[in-house]
Amino acid sequence: MVRAIVGANWGDEGKGKITDMLAQDSDIVVRFQGGANAGHTIINEYGKFALHLLPSGVCHKHVVNVIGPGVALDIEALLNELKTITDRGLPMPRLLISDRVQVLMEYHVAFDCYEEERLGKASFGSTKSGIAPFYGDKYMKIGVQLCQMLDKEILHARLENAARLKNAMLENLYHKPLLDVDILTEKYYALAQQIKPMICDVAQYLHKAVKDGKKILLEGQLGTLRDPDHGIFPFTTSSSPLAGFGMVGAGLPPTAFEQVIAVTKAYSSCVGAGPFTTELFGEEAEELRKRGGDAGEYGAKTGRPRRVGWFDAVATRYGCMMQGATDCVMTNLDVLGYLDEIKVCVAYEIDGQEVTNFPVTPLVEKAKPVYVTLPGWKQDIRGITKYEDLPEKCRQYVEFIEKQIDCPLTMLSNGPKREEIIYR
Repeated sequence: MVRAIVGANWGDEGKGKITDMLAQDSDIVVRFQGGANAGHTIINEYGKFALHLLPSGVCHKHVVNVIGPGVALDIEALLNELKTITDRGLPMPRLLISDRVQVLMEYHVAFDCYEEERLGKASFGSTKSGIAPFYGDKYMKIGVQLCQMLDKEILHARLENAARLKNAMLENLYHKPLLDVDILTEKYYALAQQIKPMICDVAQYLHKAVKDGKKILLEGQLGTLRDPDHGIFPFTTSSSPLAGFGMVGAGLPPTAFEQVIAVTKAYSSCVGAGPFTTELFGEEAEELRKRGGDAGEYGAKTGRPRRVGWFDAVATRYGCMMQGATDCVMTNLDVLGYLDEIKVCVAYEIDGQEVTNFPVTPLVEKAKPVYVTLPGWKQDIRGITKYEDLPEKCRQYVEFIEKQIDCPLTMLSNGPKREEIIYR
């Protein structure tokens, strides 16, 4: 059985908690794309963790955690993350890393920073984790696979090939120090040796696991609207966070899926630049941001204040559609208990026309939200575990949104802890 858990919106939907929960009933959890540029927050008996590269199954001793070939592997970040979680009492996780995964280099981070600096006010809101330069190198075929790092001569040749282009840009465009291939070779050969026992043929491992009837959970980073093909381009990430890419980024057959779970919040939030139709500002935004989740609405990776707004049913319906969602999970429902009234965006007004399908970026940038206002329930719902025990107005809100997004809401999260969940 293969399931995927993915974001329906801009990312930051609360996927970490849901993945952690579903991992309890999984044998294998796989990260299939992205790198250390985002975080999944988990709260359990060991404490609170923000995982960036490690799959969210690391808190379960029985789970095999897999980093697939679609990931941007920052070895230093991975080793630091492993040390952080084990220093805080978590047992060393069972971790497998694809021999085909490509490695994010220190110069990818540098180029990310240099480009954001060059762009100035026109920047895309990068986390400056090296993701765009990494995937650029991958598709230009000047990246380095992990298997190539185990041979010093091959590694040196690959880095020399990349440095020809990189140094020309450093000298003529960014006016920064040039790369030293010999130093880089020694550093990354040594880093690869540190994780060598974890390296394996992930595709063979996962195909056998499917045949053996293992329960496999694919964990996506970010959300639909950050997809470079189907999102708010160019304000996107550089790999596909869609469930459809999960099979590619993990190394599984496309026939293996049985369930796609899309996660959305009870309101909207995002980190980074780009159009955000229902965005709130001023005191109204700050109040929602402060109340949002266990630690408020701040990026798990960057610490940046998240932009927040009313629930966008247009964007979420599109997000669930593009993910092929069989189920939807709503997180942070408890956060809205302080409001007298709650707005839901059910359409966009663009050039005087009302539209309900999510359009291309130039049109989204002109869109004005068309709202329906629902009554708030004015009650703390944390601790409630049965749907029928929720206040009637809270149930009405959930059912209204379920109808708007055209996808069943099968779980409602009403707090950051594992047990704070309602099944429908």
